[in-house]
Amino acid sequence: MGDRIGVRRLECLDGLRGVLAVYVLLSHMAPFAAVPHWLAQSLSHGEAAVDVFFILSGMVIVRSLEGFGYDARAFLIARAGRIFPVFLLVFPVAVAVQVLPTGFERMPWIGPDSPARSIWSGGWPANWLPEIVAHLTMSHGLFPNGVLPDAWVSFLGASWSLSTEWQFYVLVAGSAGWLQRDRPGAMRLAWLLLALAAAGVAWNAAVPAEWRFSRAFLPNKAQYFALGIAAAALQRQAEAGSIFRYAVVLAATLLLCVAGGGGKLWAPVVWTVCLCAQMAPRAPGLRPLAAALASPPLLWLGAVSYCIYLVNEPVQKMLGVALAALVGNNAALFTACWLPAAILFPLGFGWVLHVTVEQAGQRWGRTASRRAVQARLSRSCGRVGLQSEPGEGPAVAVGRRQGRGWAATEGSPSNAPGIT
Repeated sequence: MGDRIGVRRLECLDGLRGVLAVYVLLSHMAPFAAVPHWLAQSLSHGEAAVDVFFILSGMVIVRSLEGFGYDARAFLIARAGRIFPVFLLVFPVAVAVQVLPTGFERMPWIGPDSPARSIWSGGWPANWLPEIVAHLTMSHGLFPNGVLPDAWVSFLGASWSLSTEWQFYVLVAGSAGWLQRDRPGAMRLAWLLLALAAAGVAWNAAVPAEWRFSRAFLPNKAQYFALGIAAAALQRQAEAGSIFRYAVVLAATLLLCVAGGGGKLWAPVVWTVCLCAQMAPRAPGLRPLAAALASPPLLWLGAVSYCIYLVNEPVQKMLGVALAALVGNNAALFTACWLPAAILFPLGFGWVLHVTVEQAGQRWGRTASRRAVQARLSRSCGRVGLQSEPGEGPAVAVGRRQGRGWAATEGSPSNAPGIT
């Protein structure tokens, strides 16, 4: 049973990406509309939705490294092809949008304590040059508050999670050697991530506010990646040992969530329910959820989820500022126009980016990473004096010597989560 589950496309989790991306979009939309408090409150958990994205990333990224034969360079090239093309197109737009006035004086229904004021930032940051450099190098989540305050959300707020993801990728790539030597090492990486998460909680409790790190710092989110790694082991082979290990990591994650605030508990719980739907789609009570997550509309949203996630904030700001200027102080008219437009415009731009930029970047990443694998294997053939048989490449030759096939050496990595 475990092997059959392991090779099946994770359709329910692909659909989950779509749900999460749309929820984040709605969480950025709702604070600007004159909607009932209960509705705005139900759409106020965007950070928790991103936490589920991190769990998804933990599940597929170690498998991706394995797919590249534990070649750290090829793995990072593929990850760069996944993240940077869309980011490098959206980020300059966000920098240009930064100078737009927020126009809150035309929206009197948005109070001084509204979360809307933390979603749209106005004015030009004092430390703009180092903040731009930090974003372009994905290091904007590495600075404590006293060094570059708010750098993690400046210009393009949604990109904070990209820094967290990239820190995780570097950690995984740095662990490639011992992960390859010790196949159960993936769970050891999960334990290491839980230790980092515990250290992050301790650090935040012990140091002054100016030396605390933002939520974009990997130790502040490490437990979610650990849970994803444990889920990958469970999904690959659903046996007693992997079930127990997943339960232990889940319990530790829940404890760390409590330490960070009880509102974060729903992310690992919702994830676990969706994972059960993926692994047992015909089980009583899970069939409707599995069918919904594997439905074509959600699978489409899952495919374009990264672009939707990244583009929604600058598109919504341009739209909202223009709309507020047109309708004046009319909350009802603004809301009637804002609700459909703030959903449809980001979806449309996200789809265009997916078709024109993201897919091309992924193709480039796959091609460049395969070349890196081929070059490494060619060097390996030269060092051991191994000759390729007619019609076979160096990867197959090395695999033949080691009793493995091409797929075991180069394999095709799974798709990353929507934001990675």
